[in-house]
Parts: sequence; C-alpha cells; structure tokens
Amino acid sequence: MAIIRVTADGWLFAHGKRFICALGKTGTRPDKREGDGATPEGAWPLRAVFYRADRILPPVTRLPLSPIMREDGWCDDSTHPDYNRRIKLPHPARHEILWREDSLYDLILVLGYNDAPVVAGKGSAIFMHVARPGWAPTEGCVALAPMDLRDILAMATPGDAVTVTGPR
Repeated sequence: MAIIRVTADGWLFAHGKRFICALGKTGTRPDKREGDGATPEGAWPLRAVFYRADRILPPVTRLPLSPIMREDGWCDDSTHPDYNRRIKLPHPARHEILWREDSLYDLILVLGYNDAPVVAGKGSAIFMHVARPGWAPTEGCVALAPMDLRDILAMATPGDAVTVTGPR
C-alpha cells in the first residue's frame, strides 16, 4: 500500500514526486463538516475514478474506472438517505452535478471520506479533481493539474490511500 501525502501548504507527495495542489478555501480540518469549505485531515482510501469520455481519453489506472454520464450526481443533502453517494439525476435532494460545463470534474478520483459508514453532516463529495486556473481553492477537495492527476492515477493501486495533514 502506497501513501499519497497532502500537506496543508498545498503540496502532494506521491511515489517520490512532488505536485502542487489546491485545497479547501478554509484550509484543512480534522473535524470536517458539510459546507465548511475545508479539506478533511486524515487518511482516506482511493475508491474509484470517473472521467468525461466526451472530452478526455480514459486515464491509465489500476483503480475502478467508469465514464461520467449526463445523469450522474453526488448527494450532499445530509438529511437524505443517499447522502455522500453517487446518484442518478434528476434527484429530489440537494446534490452536485458531475457532468459539469467547466473542466473541474473531467477527471475525478473519489476519496473514501465519510463513506464507511456515512455520517450525516460530516462532509460529502471529497474528491481529487482538476484544479481551477491559478490554483483557486476548492470547496473541500484536493485539486491538481490534469497531467499531474493522470500521473498519480497511473501510479495508484487498489489499497492506496491519501493522507491529508494539517498545518504544522
């Protein structure tokens, strides 16, 4: 099992390489809550990879891989039974749309945060995804340049984890 380490100052270390990354707009927190804008501190397994097949080629990876469909979403309504799960749209609860107009979700690595078991209000949709221009902060995810994310996915294997550390 390899550990991918993310530091609170915006660096990701994996397999002897260093990558710049964007984190949540309120930094990192050990006690993440839904909507707080923080990237959760701790160790999170790598779950699955989704990609926009209409825009990019599938990444090379040994992780479970599937294309994003127009009807794919992710429930972020902590009062709904589908909270922090991939859903099909339309959906009655508050959710994120995975088929975005921008490129942020063209490539997504789902992190195993708050999913075993899901705890209402603890945070949802914690991904590694494509960074905004200028490394603008995320809503709580880890964001990387597209080629850096592809590099990480090519090295990742089932059983690997991401460890997010707080400020020192």
